[in-house]
Amino acid sequence: MIKIKPFTFNPFMENTYVLFDETKEAVIIDPGCYEKEEEAELVKFIESEGLKVKSLLNTHGHIDHVLGNDFVKRKFNVDLVIGEHDEETLRSVGVYAANYGFQNYTPAQPNKFLKEGDTVKFGKSALKVYFTPGHAPGHIVFVNEEENICIGGDVLFEGSIGRTDLPGGDLDTLIDSIHSKLFKLDDDMVVYPGHGGPTTIGDEKANNPFCAIKK
Repeated sequence: MIKIKPFTFNPFMENTYVLFDETKEAVIIDPGCYEKEEEAELVKFIESEGLKVKSLLNTHGHIDHVLGNDFVKRKFNVDLVIGEHDEETLRSVGVYAANYGFQNYTPAQPNKFLKEGDTVKFGKSALKVYFTPGHAPGHIVFVNEEENICIGGDVLFEGSIGRTDLPGGDLDTLIDSIHSKLFKLDDDMVVYPGHGGPTTIGDEKANNPFCAIKK
């Protein structure tokens, strides 16, 4: 059974997730930790649970989701894995990070790339990759259908959707990703987003005003 530990880091209030199961193998998704205190909080949890980190995953390459990439990659000696179409989004962070006040940001290079239908395994568990562009051109989400878990990045929020005014964003593409990918999942699927609290596919189908743009 997969356990999920959320953290909220950096001024963007970004959600970082640690997923692990009974084997104690784990993956870290979207490490937004930047300050030393944030890094220490993440490490303390990993060590207190006795976890073995197997992979570092990014749903997409925007600054708030990748501030801790270099730290996590070095600390736990793991590969950085991102969607095959979002490498440029990730690389561009190094160009503008200082303008957002992150003068000490250190870029980390991805080692592996994921595409639609790929599977990420840890312990006895697995996450399936869905390609969900629109917020970012190479955005992906991670889904475990057996346990109704979707680590959704910045695609779908409670009552809202990801912004599309950043480079590579497109509203029509995002809405299509939601309807053709996420809304095909079970209504009981819990979405753990990049910002804010979790929601379910069923709730967003019924109540999300932005998702009524396309039927």
